[in-house]
Amino acid sequence: MAITPVIEVNQRSYPAPVTPAVVICLDGCEPAYLDKAIAAGLMPNLQKIRASGTNRLAHSVIPSFTNPNNLSIATGQPPIVHGICGNYLYDPDTGEEVMMNDVRFLRAPTIFSRFQRAGATIAIVTAKDKLRALLGAALTLEANGSCCFSAENSATTTVAEHGIDNAAGWLDFPQPEVYSAELSEFVFAAGVKLLKERQPDLMYLTTTDYIQHKHAPGTTDANSFYAMFDKYLGELDNMGAAIVTTADHGMKPKHKADGTPDVIYGQTILDEMLGSGTSRVILPITDPYVVHHGALGAFATAYLPAECNHAEVVATLGALDGMLLVLGKAEAVEQFQLPADRIGDVVMISDETVVIGTSEECHDLAALKEPLRSHGGLTEQVVPFIVNRKIDLPSAPELKNYDAIFYATHAAGQSTS
Repeated sequence: MAITPVIEVNQRSYPAPVTPAVVICLDGCEPAYLDKAIAAGLMPNLQKIRASGTNRLAHSVIPSFTNPNNLSIATGQPPIVHGICGNYLYDPDTGEEVMMNDVRFLRAPTIFSRFQRAGATIAIVTAKDKLRALLGAALTLEANGSCCFSAENSATTTVAEHGIDNAAGWLDFPQPEVYSAELSEFVFAAGVKLLKERQPDLMYLTTTDYIQHKHAPGTTDANSFYAMFDKYLGELDNMGAAIVTTADHGMKPKHKADGTPDVIYGQTILDEMLGSGTSRVILPITDPYVVHHGALGAFATAYLPAECNHAEVVATLGALDGMLLVLGKAEAVEQFQLPADRIGDVVMISDETVVIGTSEECHDLAALKEPLRSHGGLTEQVVPFIVNRKIDLPSAPELKNYDAIFYATHAAGQSTS
């Protein structure tokens, strides 16, 4: 089946790729990780690509968390369009706090589903399973060789649900532990094999930030991770794919000089201001994988009692040491393009070295074996945006990480000569 020459998705036009278009989302990839690994001589393939292709910095969406940014990349639009504004959601009508990883929360079609409908073969490999259903929404995975599976559950994939039986066996790569660098390596290895065997028209590879939460740029473990990635990147590049490498967010140290987390406990502060039980702080970083961040990030939202002075609360919170920005709902919706019905009355963003929690007793930090590194705010918004071909690109803040598929498909329509 021939691919429709131009595919319209969410008010943007995408050309059908002439060669495979590959987008790689390196979870938590602060640009310094790449710079330091290249300086150490450990990423020759990326160094060559940056020199011969196009190298820029872009902005992620806010909050700079995994789910909002992956779905922004997958739809080519900010959260106000697709509706995914965190990993975690509070429904004030039911009083329930739920994971926002169900397809029912997605308000826009993905580029992947529309491309498949237009005749394209799609391949999606995620590290964690939490993203798989959202990214694979409306895909028909028994048709035309398309697939969507996670490294986390790779030993139990089926053709009917994932487009491939026993992906771990197919790859000859045992299903990795979820807290490991191997979870991301599985993604890269699968991408290389899928490109060789299935030649997908559009492929998306998205990793986990386990290493980035634990290890700073330039450290031995971080450099080892990026050297591993570079090997697979070189293989993908040598097969002629048009590749955009970007990230969902950066990563910053969030601790005091003694190594303990530097936390603003927002719920405790609001309880003292407004009375216990009258407000609710939601931490959208919360997901099932809290070992490496303790559910502490640089973005939080709060639901306030209607009778309180909201402007006064915003001013008081904004004056706290370590708080970078506090906005009311209307301002946050406008500035960050967020869905108004899925955020609270107040949005809080902490500065580069500080995170926001609820109350001290609600965070089990015993599993943190290294000084806390986390993300979510404006200081983790800058991400790499690297294309392995020469292409006309703006720079941040105009360039967004969610432009990745747009530019990958355009690059895939160019001559490689």
